[in-house]
Amino acid sequence: MRIIRYLEQGKAVMAAVTEEGSVYPLEFRDLFELVQTAEKEGITAAAWLERELPGRTASGSSMEEQELLVPITAPEVWAAGVTYERSRQARNYEATGGKLDASTFYDKVYDAERPELFFKSTAARTVGPGGTLCLRSDSAWQIPEPELGLVIDRAGRIIGYTIGNDMSCRDIEGENPLYLPQAKMWRRSCSIGPAIRLADTVADPYALDIVCRIYRHGQKVVEGTASTGQLKRRLEELVSFLTRDNDIFDGTVLLTGTCIVPPNEFTLQDGDRIEIGISGIGTLTNEVKTQERMNNDDWKQQSHVS
Repeated sequence: MRIIRYLEQGKAVMAAVTEEGSVYPLEFRDLFELVQTAEKEGITAAAWLERELPGRTASGSSMEEQELLVPITAPEVWAAGVTYERSRQARNYEATGGKLDASTFYDKVYDAERPELFFKSTAARTVGPGGTLCLRSDSAWQIPEPELGLVIDRAGRIIGYTIGNDMSCRDIEGENPLYLPQAKMWRRSCSIGPAIRLADTVADPYALDIVCRIYRHGQKVVEGTASTGQLKRRLEELVSFLTRDNDIFDGTVLLTGTCIVPPNEFTLQDGDRIEIGISGIGTLTNEVKTQERMNNDDWKQQSHVS
């Protein structure tokens, strides 16, 4: 069971998507209103939907036919780094100016008890499926980072799973690790969507397939695959460090790191299209533009809808 949000007659509509692909509009404003309603009855959100949907009428349109919004207005998006072996290799390559099989402090991060966690985005900086991502103007080496996202509540419970694109500037991060906030956070440097898969409908979150494809002028130029089974850390472990002595809000998204890294000679260009798919969730698609191309009309058209 998945949760989506879409635009209909200028208003945001929340809906449930069944395994068969049927879309059922719901009366709730967001996922957590549904969760709270179900919990008052002592059941999960998925169980509530399984009970209620048979008596309702589907929209008649598929999820792909809707004008999709971010599936949740995440007040904060956090991210974890160096959680996969491939990520450690890429960070070492950047930090040593392009040396293969080099060792750096990122090895210590990979093996440490405490994971790397950093603040990635706010609701205003985050775009949804079909939205436009920005390229940072002072970076010459930028890539997408396809990641499994955890949707958590204020107590740190994993309510659902989504897809995240943690855009990254490899040259800025490689120049100095203290530049990480600038390498990771700028206008429209993050996207999430297209849906939230309810956690209790996922049998094994460590058996999800991830694929990332990048298209340029209609031609596929990059393709990579991975599995969440390659994740070094447990999901609950990452959440436990994020919530330690920290105030977390309902709907916070924690991105869990990437295992797909484009070739070292690759950098995103204006007009590239990024597709990130995770089994059971869907495909998150975004175009990238330079800052110069992000004019006022673009901003109004792609602005976040709550």
